[in-house]
This record gives sequence, structure tokens and C-alpha cells, in this order.
Amino acid sequence: MASSTPFGLQIRPRHLDFQLPDPLPRHWHGGDAFKTHLFNAMSVLFPDGERFFIDSVRQFRDRIEDPVLKAQISGFIGQEGHHSREHLAYSARLRDLGYAITPLERRAQGRIRYTQKKFSGQRQLAATVALEHITAIMADALLREPRHLQGAHPTLQRLWRWHALEETEHKAVAFDVFNQVCGDRRMLHRAMRLGTWFFLLDTSRGLILMLKEDGLLWNWQVWRDGLRWLWGKQGFFRGLVGPYRDFFQEGFHPWQHDNLALLQSTREEFDPVAAG
Repeated sequence: MASSTPFGLQIRPRHLDFQLPDPLPRHWHGGDAFKTHLFNAMSVLFPDGERFFIDSVRQFRDRIEDPVLKAQISGFIGQEGHHSREHLAYSARLRDLGYAITPLERRAQGRIRYTQKKFSGQRQLAATVALEHITAIMADALLREPRHLQGAHPTLQRLWRWHALEETEHKAVAFDVFNQVCGDRRMLHRAMRLGTWFFLLDTSRGLILMLKEDGLLWNWQVWRDGLRWLWGKQGFFRGLVGPYRDFFQEGFHPWQHDNLALLQSTREEFDPVAAG
């Protein structure tokens, strides 16, 4: 079988209505500007990024014969499409607060257009696999360590946990498609290096833009506390280093990071009928 997702794990979109607060609290993550804007900056990138992921996988769907993987591709597309819509609504709330996020979006859109014009379909799919790994290990950290969202507005906390849950469910779909149509690990590794650079660059730009709008760009305490939260002893990003490096190990597969039990327990928050 082409699919390596654990048997019986359904991948389907949850059509939830989060009704984001209007106006969005300016520093919804416990009053902390740095934490809030790191998540905001990532959110701004998601709508266009996830449409790219959908396109890169969809172009190979007809080459997949395994009916299980084909069904998972449909679930992947449905989940990513709904993520994109929710994060577009999130972006609208950020605009209402006066954050000039359009240049961030246009830069990402321009890079995606260039990639789709200049890169082969396989390289586009490799980029999706790489970025899906980054989102998967961040999703695992958010679900495994509730302290990363401690103090956040309940609706935003729920939105990020929902997104993390579904990223975990479909974390191997693009990987399995890539293995079927190409399987070139060197291509994946190059894509990961490039994707990591642009993810960190674009997220940092968004963080800086929104801190500047708040008049906090040169506040040393904001940066001191924020960088400690990211890279300190129990930092959010520091904890991702090991799982990130695993991607470069020979024979790596996303489900070697076995978080199925965590996924199942998190599902009970969003699938009450199934839980009952």
C-alpha cells in the first residue's frame, strides 16, 4: 500500500465556525506582543501557502493508484482548504487593527508564482513535503505542550489547536505522494533547507512589522522575553530542533514521530460524538 498513515485514521475536514472576536484583542496571547505576533505572522502566510500545498499534491492525484491514499489526498485538500479560509478571516481581523499585512501576502504570493512557473511539479511537491514537516512538528509541540498557548484567548487557542490536530492527521499525505511519484531524498533535503530559510525570513518580517506598528520594535524587554520563550531551555522553537533534524535521517518518515495517542486524545475536543 502507498499510504503509511496508521490504519483506520480518517482524514476529513471539520467545518468549524470559530467566530473570531471582533475586534481581535491586539495582544491576544496573554497580553504578550511577541508571542501574539509570532502566531499572527505565521497565520498571514497560511492562506496562500496552503493553496500552494493543495495545488502541488492535486497535480499528482491521477498518478496514485492506492484507493486509501487517494481518499487521504481528498481529505488533505479539504482540510487545507478550510484552514486557508479560516486564516483569511484571521487576516481580516489583523487588517481591522491597522496591521499592514498586504505586502507580506504579496511577497509570499510572488514567490509561489515564481515557484510554480520555474520549478518542476516534483520540486513543488518536495517543497510541500518540507513545509508540511515544519508545520507537523510545530503542531505536535502545540498539542503536547499546552504551555505554549497558555493564557491565550480561548477562541484563538481553540483555532490553533484545531489547525494543529488536522496538520497532524495529514502529516504524511504529501510525503507518501512524493514517494510514489519521485522519492528523491536529496530533492527533499534541498527543499527543506530552502523552505526553512523562507519560513523563518517571512515569519520574522511579519513579527517585526507588527511589533513596529505597536511601537514595540525597539523594546529590549519584549525581545528578551520573546527570544527566551522561543529558544530558552524549554523554548518553543528549541524543542523543534531534534524533530526537525530527523527529516534528514536516512529512511525518515513522518509517522516515525508516533503521536497517534496524542492525536486521538485531542480529537475528543473536536469530535464529541466520536468521543462518546
